[in-house]
Amino acid sequence: MKLSILDQAPISANQTAQQALNASLTLAQAGEKLGYTRYWIAEHHDLPGLACPAPEVMLSYIGAKTNKIRIGSGAVLLPHYKPYKIAEVFNLLSTLFPSRIDIGIGRAPGGSAEVSNALSDHFLQNVWGFPDKLKDLLHFLNRDFPNGHEFAKLSAAPVPTVSPETWLLGTSKKSALLAAELGLPYVFGQFMSEHEGEAIIKHYFSSFQARKKGDKPYVILTVSAICADTDERAEEVALSSLIWSLQSSKGKREPGVPSIHEAKSCQLDEKDKETLNNIKRNVLIGGPTKVYQKLMELRSRYQADEIMIVTITHDHEDRLRSYELLSKAAIS
Repeated sequence: MKLSILDQAPISANQTAQQALNASLTLAQAGEKLGYTRYWIAEHHDLPGLACPAPEVMLSYIGAKTNKIRIGSGAVLLPHYKPYKIAEVFNLLSTLFPSRIDIGIGRAPGGSAEVSNALSDHFLQNVWGFPDKLKDLLHFLNRDFPNGHEFAKLSAAPVPTVSPETWLLGTSKKSALLAAELGLPYVFGQFMSEHEGEAIIKHYFSSFQARKKGDKPYVILTVSAICADTDERAEEVALSSLIWSLQSSKGKREPGVPSIHEAKSCQLDEKDKETLNNIKRNVLIGGPTKVYQKLMELRSRYQADEIMIVTITHDHEDRLRSYELLSKAAIS
């Protein structure tokens, strides 16, 4: 089973943003050594405890310090940007790091309404026009605007020998059908979805239209997982992330992922406990055998070609250990 990494660049309670971003680099380097297929980093804006608003900057840093693992955005939030600029940036990355660059594209705001207003004009209008912006991006990358189009003679230079690969990320039938219409590989965010995704992915497979000969549908399933040497240790490690998610659901997210001790010290009422249990249902927690078996089950249910794992812990060593254990489980 192909495994990949999605990094949200979390900041722990005892970390600076610089330390969190350096931890992202060591995670990418570890992923390369462990045989992970790709490493993607997410885009967030003014969200407490998340350190990366600009994946393209981190990708240049990480690409220079890794050798073969595919690296990409998970995702560039296209409604905020002009497609031409995104094509230029990722063509530049693909020129620097040939055959290694992925552009994951999403339509979410990545922050508050105030953030959307600060980043771009008419955000909701841009979301409505997202399919057209995505089509323009593909034309810029493939250099295939129709003759007579105002951008037909425009080049998103530098033009790499191998174009970056474009992926569409989503959690809805709408995103799946758009990916199918455009012949794009699709990434379903199971870890952040309130929907049962099997039906959504079936729509993607049944509606897929190849853009060029040989194109086939391809699905990555993104899953939240925390693995440790034992089930008991995994439950303990996971508590930090679960409490942090609980705080976020109440609009009270702390600036960093709490320590295990801090998480255990949190006072929870009955409503908090119910919310925590609901959050926990969407996270795979356990020893390597248990978590890997669940990943295999999800891959089968969703007909996924690849599983992308997001892991948030307070201690970076626990995060690295989680990815290490799952890699070894996949090999064995």
